[in-house]
Amino acid sequence: MTVGLALVVAIAPEVYAAQSNAPTQSSAPALRHPPAQGKTAPTTIAAGRVVLPRAADTVPVPGARVLLHRVGRDTQGPLDSASADASGRFRFRFRADTAALYLLSARWGDVEYFSPPVHTNPARPDTAMRLVVYDTSSTAPIAVEARHIVVPRAGPGGARSVLDLIVLRNDGRVARVAPDSSRPSWRLVLPPGTGDMEVGESDLSPDAVVREGDTVKVLAPLAPGQKQLSLEYSVTPVRGKLEFPVGSGGPVNLLVEERNARVSGGTLALADSQVIEGRSFRRYTGDVPAGGTVVLAVGAAGAAAATRLALPVLVGAVAVVLAAAAWLIRRPSRRAPAVPPEQMLDAIAALDARYAGREPETAADEWRRYAEERARLKTELERALAARGRPPYS
Repeated sequence: MTVGLALVVAIAPEVYAAQSNAPTQSSAPALRHPPAQGKTAPTTIAAGRVVLPRAADTVPVPGARVLLHRVGRDTQGPLDSASADASGRFRFRFRADTAALYLLSARWGDVEYFSPPVHTNPARPDTAMRLVVYDTSSTAPIAVEARHIVVPRAGPGGARSVLDLIVLRNDGRVARVAPDSSRPSWRLVLPPGTGDMEVGESDLSPDAVVREGDTVKVLAPLAPGQKQLSLEYSVTPVRGKLEFPVGSGGPVNLLVEERNARVSGGTLALADSQVIEGRSFRRYTGDVPAGGTVVLAVGAAGAAAATRLALPVLVGAVAVVLAAAAWLIRRPSRRAPAVPPEQMLDAIAALDARYAGREPETAADEWRRYAEERARLKTELERALAARGRPPYS
């Protein structure tokens, strides 16, 4: 993942991991100046420690090179740098633009790790941040926390334009790395009949996700915590069926637009219906065992006039819904937990990335929905952070 806007496309709960194209420990950042903020802009502080998990505790990382990044709609990049002291401590003083996000990063084992957004309220500065770096392993286990598959109705010829959103989880204390393309950090087998594929809004750089035949390989490091991978591809039924291999298995959330489609696989069962961009989808949820397959028995191709809605509009709406409500997958507890602030940041970042620079070419009603959705998510984020006793991010 690059050190630009892609860093905040979808924010993970605790850390981010970038490929080795980020600055090295010894390199000085290429500073980029943010827009002028005026002489009255208050000074804020970001301080903390760089630590490395070892056994049941963490140890400081003395001398670690720490970068302060600014991520705004117009400009982004490294803003300042510092070296951690013997106790792993660092400190930055800067004038914050309330319309931008600020992140910290440190490099360890050829991987660049990023902090959550810095809280920039000068009255309550972030002075106890933990910037966590990890040792690496090519065998650390990776699980699938959840998989969300969205299947719109058929287009001409019977092809479906599928959105496949996978949440990967590393429960260990080391980052999973790929020594080479034959041994990726994680892999996924696509359905038979899959055509073109693109990487959508994800925690992973599109350059680190490659396709070889019907196999998708993730070559990026996967640090402890969660990572979201979004794939968009077309698939044509084979003998009247769409078959999605699930690999290691886990929870599946399937949204199907066609009313007459028959769904099978694991414990998948009809849960409810959801309306997205005026289109109604049936939602199936359940667990599919390792080596299992989600099967859709589908009908003939739909009429061309019925498929005119652009897939990017549908993908954008679904991505926001799933990012803000991934907890809808069944949990052991009886009460649904509150949406974590990190997932609300996911949704805000995904919205901003999708609509960045598009205002002149975007229809007024769509731009209004974007602004309203962003305002709603930001309000919920501020409430959630206040409940945690921390100031809003902006």
